[in-house]
Amino acid sequence: MRFTTRLICTATVGALLAAPAMSAELTGTLKKIKDSGTIVIGHRDASIPFSYLDNNQQPIGYSMDLAHKVVEAVKKDLKMPGLKVQYNLVTSQTRIPLVQNGTVDIECGSTTNNLERQKQVDFSVGIFEIGTRLLTKKTSGVKDFADLKGKNVVTTAGTTSERLIKSMNAEKQMGMNIISAKDHGESFLMAESGRAVAFMMDDVLLYGEMVKARNPAEWVVTGKPQSFEIYGCMMRKGDPAFKKVVDDAIKATYKSGEINKIYAKWFTSPVPPKNLNLNFPMSDELKALIKNPTDKSAEQM
Repeated sequence: MRFTTRLICTATVGALLAAPAMSAELTGTLKKIKDSGTIVIGHRDASIPFSYLDNNQQPIGYSMDLAHKVVEAVKKDLKMPGLKVQYNLVTSQTRIPLVQNGTVDIECGSTTNNLERQKQVDFSVGIFEIGTRLLTKKTSGVKDFADLKGKNVVTTAGTTSERLIKSMNAEKQMGMNIISAKDHGESFLMAESGRAVAFMMDDVLLYGEMVKARNPAEWVVTGKPQSFEIYGCMMRKGDPAFKKVVDDAIKATYKSGEINKIYAKWFTSPVPPKNLNLNFPMSDELKALIKNPTDKSAEQM
């Protein structure tokens, strides 16, 4: 009888010791999500077709579809089928601070993973790869970056394109007047209204703006790419448990082949708001990234 009692007591003590250890395993973002019952997704309002608002002011897009894959993985990992999703609007300039200060748990939009940003946040495995080029009217006479000398050029504030075009202007003494707009929509309006001869940005985002034009056939994406960049979802730095859930969710979407349906939905099919087709086939670079996912930046490849 004493032997049985000792076994029960030993088992009870073991369970009590194990309980706090198990709860201590949940830290960082996963603990924040568990405690609040909500995951907060940072989204853009005009990064077509990655992350933007539909006619009902709801965030949609390629990156948002991948963010929802992450949400499903978090629900499963935390055993929280009723987990709430909260959306938080970010801009090129606010996206990193809002991730860092805990306002946003994950940002999935059109954010380039680079060495400078890696010092501030962590990135998921890559979700897209682009080249930085120009959007201009076919009648503008602009074929490449050299044609921008002495002209008004617009880009979006807080982007890698802004840094690149300013550096080019200084190094080559091109005398460009560089306008930094608050978002991609405003940048394109500058070009469409004639206040800028060209809009420099990631090629796929330029195609996204072109489909919104009054007459898309008047426009062309041109110029030798000034950089190749890989997009990723941003998370707070130094949170390996949450990053693993995010990366595994994206990798699973790749491995299952579901990424091909998601891509076709946003890049080779009509998309809101005007139901126009970007006609942007998947590049060989993106196919390679999907086959061998990595969280490295293009600079590190």
